[in-house]
Amino acid sequence: MNKNWRILLIILVFMLLVMLIGPFLVPVPPAAGTVSPRLLADADSQFVEIDGILVHYKMMGQGQPYIILLHGFGASVFSWHAVMEPLSQLGTVIAYDRPAFGLTERPMNWSGLNPYGPEGNDALLAGLMDYFGIQKAILIGNSAGGTISMQFALLHPDHVQALILVDPAVYENSSPNWVSILGKTPEMQHLGPLFVRSIRKSGLDLIRTAWHDPTRITQETLDGYTKPLRATNWDRALWDFTMASHDTGLISDLKEFTMPVLVITGDDDRIVPTANSVKLAGVIPNSKLVIIQNAGHVPHEEQPTLFMQVADEFIKDLK
Repeated sequence: MNKNWRILLIILVFMLLVMLIGPFLVPVPPAAGTVSPRLLADADSQFVEIDGILVHYKMMGQGQPYIILLHGFGASVFSWHAVMEPLSQLGTVIAYDRPAFGLTERPMNWSGLNPYGPEGNDALLAGLMDYFGIQKAILIGNSAGGTISMQFALLHPDHVQALILVDPAVYENSSPNWVSILGKTPEMQHLGPLFVRSIRKSGLDLIRTAWHDPTRITQETLDGYTKPLRATNWDRALWDFTMASHDTGLISDLKEFTMPVLVITGDDDRIVPTANSVKLAGVIPNSKLVIIQNAGHVPHEEQPTLFMQVADEFIKDLK
């Protein structure tokens, strides 16, 4: 081997060592200022252990129908604060935090299903319904919570009375496979929480994008969304959630829904384009579409009165 090749080989080995070992030399201390989720709970917060996970939820109302609320990415039960009370006039309402969000426990180790993946989310919802003795419920899901609701309805159609899909993230592109493969390497598993912590700033921009009129966002809303970022292991759990996400093939099953479906979207959704919700309603058999004016990705927060008019009529027609 001549001298030039020997030098090139040394450089390549050095670069490989840097890529393999370098990330582990970057310190990743625990996120500062975090506490147990229980210390962040509200007066009406409740906790229940389902499949070994301490789940945070809120409940209002009584009797049937049972209405279960599933929030979107980066949100929590707080997302439903403007509509829980009026929905409770119709029956029993339960809103809960999915793993990696809100004040639900964020396990770092588990056996069996990954609690952060779609399958784990389905099992958790089934476990909650079993715990409360709910045989059939109306599922209201926003954004990613809408897709979880739909997946559950396909797997357990006998347990779903109806679906209300609020700006559901069905047609949004998932990350390429190579991103998931790279993210699961030991190096990225080590550094991942550091990347996730940027959501403390970018998340505020996302909230503003989610609203048609961001000037109406109150400090209470910002505080409600950012409070879970003080929960222990919020950053590591969010990274695990990101790595557990994958395509479930939902798009190929859209014609299989047999229960009543209402699709609600804001007329100015810049996260899940309004056109995508219109398209979805056109594919799901016998579904109904309502476009709420002057609303973005979270019409139940931005236009709760209009949202409730639509939801109230739909739910009452089910009886």
